[in-house]
Amino acid sequence: MTDPSLARRMWHQLEPVHAPFWYAPEMFAEAAALGFDGEDRWASYFAWRAAPLGAVGAERVASAFYSFSPRLIAAHFPADWETASPDRVLAARTRVVDRLYRTLLGDAVGELSEAADLAREAALAAPLAGRPLAAAYAAVPWPDEPHLVLWHAIGILREHRGDGHIAALLTAGLDPAEALVSFAAIGAAAPATFATRGWTDAEWTAARDRLTGRGLLTSDGAATDELRALRDDVERTTDDLAYAPWQALGDDKAARLAELTTPLLVKALESGLLPSENALGIGKIPAPSR
Repeated sequence: MTDPSLARRMWHQLEPVHAPFWYAPEMFAEAAALGFDGEDRWASYFAWRAAPLGAVGAERVASAFYSFSPRLIAAHFPADWETASPDRVLAARTRVVDRLYRTLLGDAVGELSEAADLAREAALAAPLAGRPLAAAYAAVPWPDEPHLVLWHAIGILREHRGDGHIAALLTAGLDPAEALVSFAAIGAAAPATFATRGWTDAEWTAARDRLTGRGLLTSDGAATDELRALRDDVERTTDDLAYAPWQALGDDKAARLAELTTPLLVKALESGLLPSENALGIGKIPAPSR
């Protein structure tokens, strides 16, 4: 019998397998070839991640991404699509993954067929209603090679979880800036880590003041017990909403997927590409109480 905590365990297993894309030399090279700044990962980040949505404008991207300042998003759209169309970005993204996984695994890249099949089975079981990014990713045609299938499946699953996380934040009454301020306050990452989300110091302070007014932060910005309980609820709800694909896959297949992706996980961690601190709070936020 599976339980919702399996969703969190599989996220911790698969997210580091997916995340090297955002830091890889192959990504920077392809970004430069598309016409983006090849030395700044944020210059192309929004295009890479939003490409499955199509050539949409800033409002739809900001809605789907949630925690990024709409002002920052507006600085990229529609300008990013003038640099490279979504179709060109998606094709380049596939090339990045292909080169990256071959670099990490060498000849062992051909041994991912079973893992790809399991990840795809889970991804196909992810409900898409109310999940705009997951639905957009699921609509992208599946690639043929197993290592590309694996990355694509993880992409659907991570955006499915992310869409559910936004629903949990909305239910908790945390707007985009408050979500980040509260996450920093419970130790997910230093406030500087969230600076890339584009909020000004004044906007960060205003969000902190709103949380203080609700009794969620102390006067000096520390998390209260009420905030910790609220954020625990958010994480629990996120796991619950991310549970369906793993419930469908089952414990045994999920365990097998974790086993099969462990060599790639180890290579990703050993690559030095992943930062020691991330805005997702992986490794910093404990599993929610049940």
